[in-house]
Amino acid sequence: MAANNADEELRLLDDVLRSLPEAAVNYLLTLRVCPQCILRLFGKYGPIYTHYSRICTILSEFVAHQPSYDDPVLKESANEDGICSVCFGILQYVCVDEKQALVNRGCANDFAALIYELVKKEGHLADSFSLEVSIPPIIVENENAVRLSMKQKYSSEEWFQETLQSEAISVKDSLKLSIIEPLETLLGVKSGSSSFRVRLTYTSSETPLKTDNGKENNQGSRKLKIGKFILFYSLLLYICLHFVYSRNVSQSRWIIDDERMGEASVEEIVGNSILPLCRGDNYKFHAAGREDIDVRMLGSGRPFLLEIQNPRMLPSELSLKEMEMKINSLEGKLVKVKNLKVVDEQVWTLMREGEAEKQKQYTALVWISRQLEDKDLMTLSLLKDLVIILGVSLQLCTFLICLNIVAGPWWMLGVFLILNIFSSFHINLLNNRMNIEKMSGSTQFFLLHLCTQAGTYIKEFVHGDLGRTYPSLGSILGCRAEILQLDVTDVKMDCFLTE
Repeated sequence: MAANNADEELRLLDDVLRSLPEAAVNYLLTLRVCPQCILRLFGKYGPIYTHYSRICTILSEFVAHQPSYDDPVLKESANEDGICSVCFGILQYVCVDEKQALVNRGCANDFAALIYELVKKEGHLADSFSLEVSIPPIIVENENAVRLSMKQKYSSEEWFQETLQSEAISVKDSLKLSIIEPLETLLGVKSGSSSFRVRLTYTSSETPLKTDNGKENNQGSRKLKIGKFILFYSLLLYICLHFVYSRNVSQSRWIIDDERMGEASVEEIVGNSILPLCRGDNYKFHAAGREDIDVRMLGSGRPFLLEIQNPRMLPSELSLKEMEMKINSLEGKLVKVKNLKVVDEQVWTLMREGEAEKQKQYTALVWISRQLEDKDLMTLSLLKDLVIILGVSLQLCTFLICLNIVAGPWWMLGVFLILNIFSSFHINLLNNRMNIEKMSGSTQFFLLHLCTQAGTYIKEFVHGDLGRTYPSLGSILGCRAEILQLDVTDVKMDCFLTE
């Protein structure tokens, strides 16, 4: 049955080739256009057109009857050895090996086998894949030039209106169409939307490439090569919650002038633990906001994503649970994680939306310059939604004052105007959730519990930042206020709620 289908395909292929206008085919061959591109230009594409060797054979027999076949250029173009002037060998399954030698894989099956060998060598395991192809702009320019030449020569022909005027399949799509099926067979999985991406990157080169016999191919100054196969598998591990129990652990790696700031980072503790499990090349840490290094993350934890680049393995649920236990039992127990699981790319959108809309609860240890009185508790309890205006930063203020010293008194007016503009930039609300918890044995120290919108600067709100944040806790109570310790006790993001 399979043999009958193959014979039928070859007969159909033969009929299609012989139905093409003879003069136009000869003309394209003299331009060094490969058989695959000729079929594309005439709007012929599909699974049966992947038999490259058979197409070359039939086409050679077809043009052998033409008077111009003695032309050596035409002879070379009708065979597999000539590099196409349009696709630069992409649809002839030509690539460059490690020695920069030109290698012709001959057919779609052999080319797919080359890709499969590399996937197998890298040790990738996946349940699906997507194929991506990147080509340089010169390919499109070549095709447009050939189309224009054909239009000038054959625009009056009836077949031209029916074929070349129609939109042909691109070189990129034609290559994907020809190797998708054999790749599916070799890999044993289906193609489609997948995080496992097989990407073929073609780049143009000014250096003539070598043929199989070692001689330089001088058909043109611009040649094409496959820089390399890029197998990129982006895996997102969604860790619903992370907790930080130290005031000396930053969220991301923090190094200044080759000197580490802090004892460790959440990024390194989590990333370096999970990366070997996935056998990946690298990782990226993405969190929903961040805190200063001296602020602990307690309560329900903070959501984040860990992106593993080019992993070879997809961890099971059991292995993820074991990884949680491993991270949570590390020496020092600086960081804890919870609800580790694999997610798709839609989580990116949820993360960004939640980051802008989230609310956070804080607990701050505060000192004031006088004794805490009952009327202070009443004052804070009566506050409704409070608008906080954050002024210009100290660094920018210093920069503007320096400008005034150098430029003269006319800059003074500009300084005041700019300060007034910046003072209205950041407005945040305290959502009527602020209360004081007295500490036994102390009249000047207390715990401040409050809930804010994303972006509120709690430290500045407490001490006032030298008057640049108003109102502040100090201005409300009519005394000096300083924040000694700060903890995040909850991050409310509805899209990441867990059991």
